[in-house]
Amino acid sequence: MPHHQENITVDGAAIRVWRGGPRDRKAPPLVFLHGAGGHPGWRPFMETLSARFEVIAPEHPGFGQSDDPPWLDTVADLAYFHLDLLRALRLDRVQLMGTSLGGWVAAEMAVRDTSRLAGLTLVCAVGITAGGNPIPDIFRMPVDENLCRYFADPERAARRLADLAVGDHEVVAKNRATVVRLAYAPRFNNPQLGKWLHRIDVPVLLVWGAQDGLVPPEFGEAYRALIPGARLVVIDKAGHAPFDEQEGAFVAAYDEFAQCCSG
Repeated sequence: MPHHQENITVDGAAIRVWRGGPRDRKAPPLVFLHGAGGHPGWRPFMETLSARFEVIAPEHPGFGQSDDPPWLDTVADLAYFHLDLLRALRLDRVQLMGTSLGGWVAAEMAVRDTSRLAGLTLVCAVGITAGGNPIPDIFRMPVDENLCRYFADPERAARRLADLAVGDHEVVAKNRATVVRLAYAPRFNNPQLGKWLHRIDVPVLLVWGAQDGLVPPEFGEAYRALIPGARLVVIDKAGHAPFDEQEGAFVAAYDEFAQCCSG
């Protein structure tokens, strides 16, 4: 389905938003929240899902070309912002999907307010510990090691490393500074989140890449233990972005989940 970008101002912050799919209010809205690396743009899995959903993919405040507002201090601030965004766009029965840092934001949203949600999907999400341990310290890793942990496919990691050499270094620096401010103390988790995950009262799908070396599948197991009724799907031959490396398996798992939500 055709997609486009637009700018939306909420809580005094102007952000970029990618949108695609039917906008006749008959198609359910799917809101995708990106990870710490920044907005991935319109990805093939979004295009696939936009045949059945109105896909809305905002760029967080503090990232890329979106504003970095003075009130943005914590991941909770992002959660409240995106709840306000759902209200501003008058979205209901939302399928909320977040990956990595965006998964953490989505979980923080859901423990606060599920009144506009029909379902929640967390993809390789940070936000909690596994066995009391945080994720590895990504900021102390060499870039090549980070990418080898990110991708299951070494060739993808090599291509991404080459792309970084010619990328927009100002955007990379802005994104990194925001992530450090919001998520690094303590490292990519909220010690208070786990005790409130039981409040999530919508269906929950957890999707992990079996070869994710940044947020390993035991973090998915930890989320499943804390969210009543949550289902965990681990996709083989996929790392930290299973929707890219194994798009078919990812979309199939998501479609099955979304049908259960609508039924």
